[in-house]
Amino acid sequence: MQIKSIHRGARISAFKAREVTREIQGLPVAAALDVLAFTPRKAAVLVSKTLKSAVANAENNNNLRADRLVVKEATVGEGPTFKRFQPKARGSAGPIRKRTSHIRIILTDEIEITPKRQPRKPASKGRAAKPAAKKQAAPSAKPVVPADETAAPAAAAETPEAPAPAPEQTTTQE
Repeated sequence: MQIKSIHRGARISAFKAREVTREIQGLPVAAALDVLAFTPRKAAVLVSKTLKSAVANAENNNNLRADRLVVKEATVGEGPTFKRFQPKARGSAGPIRKRTSHIRIILTDEIEITPKRQPRKPASKGRAAKPAAKKQAAPSAKPVVPADETAAPAAAAETPEAPAPAPEQTTTQE
């Protein structure tokens, strides 16, 4: 069953509130409330109120337990924008847009509660053997130079040699 709660006209930009709602999607309600409690943003407070309202709707209207609920969807849409103007230099005016948003949270009890991230596994011995095998394979990747007589001068031209020292020039003065 899906339970929905919407906060319309929240006085925050939708762009700012979306950062917070992305963090709680797919989490159990208890974990989502913990994440929101420790997020230092204004949007976290508004999303938390909406989430608590959705949980209250589930408990009172549908007799569901809060510990079995999962945040199926948490979206933020743009609401109406209040337009204001601020005086600027030389009698002009600069627009100010006070943005609002609609926060919508949908909870469900049909999704199994699983951790969002898989726990990290310690490095195994199999990982240590793979880089060593790559290092051994690297020298064999070089091109093989043919051993016939025509390739010998070309191979000699490719290998850089130290330049011969310049002969000393002596000048004689008469």
